[in-house]
Amino acid sequence: MKWRNYLGSLSEECQFKAPATESEISTIKETLKLELPGKLAQLYNETNGVFGNYGISYIWSTEQVVRENIFCRTGLEFSENMNSLLFFSDAGNGDLFGYSLVKGRIQSENIYIWNHEDRNRRVVSTSLDKFIEGWITGELNV
Repeated sequence: MKWRNYLGSLSEECQFKAPATESEISTIKETLKLELPGKLAQLYNETNGVFGNYGISYIWSTEQVVRENIFCRTGLEFSENMNSLLFFSDAGNGDLFGYSLVKGRIQSENIYIWNHEDRNRRVVSTSLDKFIEGWITGELNV
């Protein structure tokens, strides 16, 4: 999949950065001790994050992925189940989107939302491309 073409077809608001470097992608893998899911890795090979107007971040940069996941895993106010998710985006209201981790590995393309109020999670999409489409077009509500 050509992510830039796909995302551009969903919205003219999509803004892209230069592709993530191998070093930036490796930092995620080494710091968080996991392999990125294939589609997310492909996206980062084309752009280091996906952004919209007014500072909206549809997909975080690699730097933000590392920063936010470390914060969520070490912050005292967060629950234990946050260690079982790889976050890559947020809803702008405190809720976070991510992949489920089982024994440190991502075994499904399902995208989850972690609710900041009740600290529960639920599946919101069956794949990254469907998640992004729903999030950009407004079909996905939180």
